[in-house]
Amino acid sequence: MNDPLHTFASLLTPEGRALLDEVRALDPADELAVATRLRRHHPPELVSAALGQARLRQRAAAKFGAEDAQRMFFTPNGVEQSTRAGVAAYRAQRLRALGVSSVADLCCGIGGDAIAMARAGIRVLAVDRDPLTAAVARANAEALGLGELIEVREADVTRVDPSPYDAVFVDPARRGGRGRIFDPEAYSPPLSWAVGTALKAPHAALKIAPGIPHEAIPPQAEAEWVSDGGDVKEAVLWFGTEPGLVRATLLPGPHTLRSRGLPDPPVRAPGRYLYEPDGAVVRAHLVAEVAADLDGGLLDATIAYVTADALRPTPYASAYEITDQLPFNVKKLKALLREREIGTLTVKKRGSAVEPEELRRKVLPKPQGRNTATVFLTRVAGAPAMLLGHPVR
Repeated sequence: MNDPLHTFASLLTPEGRALLDEVRALDPADELAVATRLRRHHPPELVSAALGQARLRQRAAAKFGAEDAQRMFFTPNGVEQSTRAGVAAYRAQRLRALGVSSVADLCCGIGGDAIAMARAGIRVLAVDRDPLTAAVARANAEALGLGELIEVREADVTRVDPSPYDAVFVDPARRGGRGRIFDPEAYSPPLSWAVGTALKAPHAALKIAPGIPHEAIPPQAEAEWVSDGGDVKEAVLWFGTEPGLVRATLLPGPHTLRSRGLPDPPVRAPGRYLYEPDGAVVRAHLVAEVAADLDGGLLDATIAYVTADALRPTPYASAYEITDQLPFNVKKLKALLREREIGTLTVKKRGSAVEPEELRRKVLPKPQGRNTATVFLTRVAGAPAMLLGHPVR
């Protein structure tokens, strides 16, 4: 049986590094032929490991950028679960702004967050209990020239004393054998342990799933939801900042919207414009703040679509000009699209059970029109409705 740790170590040898360089730009279609050729001159296990790294590096480029990804090392779980580089860099800058110069990174994984913190000038103790993961994190610190700032330790994080450090960062495992874990107490380590550890530190940041119920947030914590390029990536509980504050941060930017304790927005008739709040704003329950800034209201009390009469620029929501409103009726929508010569239709929905692809097939069976449109499947004052419009550029 192959020892994963021994196999990984072989990639760090001169022979292994030469192989990695040789397969750097490997086309997946050529993998079988390349593997056959390389196995004539190198151990099969080493060839397989190099090819596996080449595939992982190609996948990781979307998170880490091509330049870093081609120098780093990965595991399948590491690519899947690591923080996107831009998000990690933003968090590292927040820690640095708090005056943090050293961090205990507990559950460091392959080291993505440790790398971002080190690049921000923070000294990092990176801890993971899995021997292979710790070895990969150590190799990544060295590969990026950050070995002097990052100490990697293979250990059970619950047995590590973080008191010598200015801050604690914990990214507990939120996936198990059956997929994602939704119960915070089923995280590894449990959220309660992470909170207890955070409360003992001057500053702390706990990365959690963005779907965490607001009632599960400790009163001592600030809660921040972060999106990158419109996709919600994570929620973070901050300690030693502003207890009780809720914020949504949109990257790139950053653009940060802070809670102001506003009441629910009023429900009103559709105006000329519809605003679709960013997912981080919705998760943070800050739609009321966006509606207030836009002098708008909700189409329905239970749905996070804001409508307003005036167009106001905001980084926290995408704006659409609404041209038509009609009750949910597939035939009427099909006729309207034909009349408007719509050939490309974007379907968005909130509060509707209709599948967008199914609707698109029904109303545009043979797309031919030269125009584009967006249709919102939603509710207006409780009644199913369709709103047709287009993005405001």
